[in-house]
Formats: sequence, structure tokens, C-alpha cells
Amino acid sequence: MKPTTRSRYGAVTVAVAPAVMFVALVAHPFIARLPDADAIASAAQANQAMWAAVHLLTVVGVALTALAFLAIRAHLRDAGENRYAWALPWLLFGSVLYAVLPGMELTPFAVARTGGDVAAAQQELVPVFVAVLAVSSITFAIGAAGFAKAVLASGVLVRPLGLVVATALIVLALSRFVPLGAVQFYVQAAAGLVALWPLALHMWRGSVTAPVVRTQTETVP
Repeated sequence: MKPTTRSRYGAVTVAVAPAVMFVALVAHPFIARLPDADAIASAAQANQAMWAAVHLLTVVGVALTALAFLAIRAHLRDAGENRYAWALPWLLFGSVLYAVLPGMELTPFAVARTGGDVAAAQQELVPVFVAVLAVSSITFAIGAAGFAKAVLASGVLVRPLGLVVATALIVLALSRFVPLGAVQFYVQAAAGLVALWPLALHMWRGSVTAPVVRTQTETVP
């Protein structure tokens, strides 16, 4: 596969991933504070189909996001930036754990469908939910910080735009630590678009900034 073709396939993934996450997060029934077992039970029972759909879509979005960062890592490697390659495993590990959370949130859907006590079932999930969220957020944040540094160090984007992308990556990571619905759903959704869409556009154009190699020459009198 030609580098330009590969870059464009990657660009599509990098563009689609945050869009899918945006739809899933914004469409999620609003929960003021997470995890609130009673509020979650109420939302799951109010619209069972929507509850299941947004969580399944979130799993797809997280998977696409992991693929997007694989494509970004390849793009940075082609640009000669390998100092922060260590960030990828951290980010992928955090993404895998984060995908577990919407899977857990299908439990209220199943309990609601069977006529059980949704709030009680959700309350039992809270300790595990919080632990998985904490570990996934920490590992994702480590990876996101590495990617932010890599974007700036590689020079694939002009400096001002690179700073915007790097900042959005950090905001994206930090938003997962805040147990407020407005941050978890809306800030995270917006940060993903700001962080990844400029990179997707750059990758689509196929413009890779080659590493600068300085050579010293001696002048012989």
C-alpha cells in the first residue's frame, strides 16, 4: 500500500472515531453526577432502547478511537518521531478498560427488561465501575500526555495548531477523571473532535514533515 493511501485510510479512522464518540456521549441520557445509581436506574427504565443503543455505540467509538491512535502513531513514525512511541501501549490499555464501562452499563438495561430492581443492581456495580474508570483514566492520561508531546515534537502541525491539539488531548484525558455528567459527556466529546480532526485533515492531505537532519561541513582553505 502506498504511504499516501495508507495515510488516507488512517485519516478516515481518525476523523470518524471522535465523531462516533461525540454522538454516543451527547446522546447519552444526562446524569448530573456519576455514578448515581438512582439516576442511572431512572434513565435506563425511561428509555431502554436508547440506553442500550448509546452504550453499544460507545463501545464502537472507543474501539475506533484506539484504531485512530494506532494510525496517528504510524503517521508520527513516518514523520520521524519515535521518542514517544511508549505512549501507545498506555493509551490502548486505557481504551480497552474504558470500553468495559459501557458494557457494564448494559446491566441496568437487562435488569429493567426483566423487571428487577435496577437501582439495586447498579449500586452493586458502583465499586467495580469506579475502580475500572480510575485505572483506565490514569493509563489513558499517561498515553495522551505522550501523544501530546509527540505531536509538538514532530512538527507535523504548525506550532499554534499543534498546541491546540496537544491541549485538547490533555483535556480529553482529564475529563475522564471528573465525575460530572457535563464534563464526562460534553467536554470529553468536544475535546475529542478538537484533538483528532486537525490530525485527520493533515493525514488526509498526506503531508508528512520529514525529520530535519543537520550536517556539518568543513571548509578547507
